[in-house]
Amino acid sequence: MSQVHEIVGFVTAVGSSVHKFKVGDRVGVGVIVGSCQTCDICEQNLENYCPKMIFIYNSTDHDGINTYGGYSDMIVVHQHFVLQFPENLPSDAGAPLLCAGITVYSPIKYYGMTEPGKHLGVAGLGGLGHIAVKIGKAFGLKVTVISTSPKKEDEAIKKLGADTFVLSSDPAKLKVRNWKKK
Repeated sequence: MSQVHEIVGFVTAVGSSVHKFKVGDRVGVGVIVGSCQTCDICEQNLENYCPKMIFIYNSTDHDGINTYGGYSDMIVVHQHFVLQFPENLPSDAGAPLLCAGITVYSPIKYYGMTEPGKHLGVAGLGGLGHIAVKIGKAFGLKVTVISTSPKKEDEAIKKLGADTFVLSSDPAKLKVRNWKKK
């Protein structure tokens, strides 16, 4: 069984230095629950590269207790790694954004793929690919899904809104001049 990486729940207690959240707030926690917060990497808000990063699952927290992710009854998280969930965002719709969502959003943002009309290629239509298509379309990008499975074409185009589908297992389809919108 795979680990559950993200958690959505309600704040049950806050420490004396917590000012961002109150008891009863609906919040989400992604894959990181802690870091040293003092190294050069953390000071650049790149905690995912911190050598003392603490994952939500299968890590040892600052207090020496193992983290169990979504299998936990409760979890203690530094407020820096907690996100307030908007009231209009259902938990089941928002939870995937806490891990898979940031995994695809981060490079899209980093590489300036946020301007309508730009072209985004999505390799594969699995968990990350689905979210990449949706985020790309939300930014107004022209999205091409590249897949080895012809069965994914209808899903990519009709259900997720991709502009183009390329079957990478067909050499003839890989020629740019043959790409066309379905």
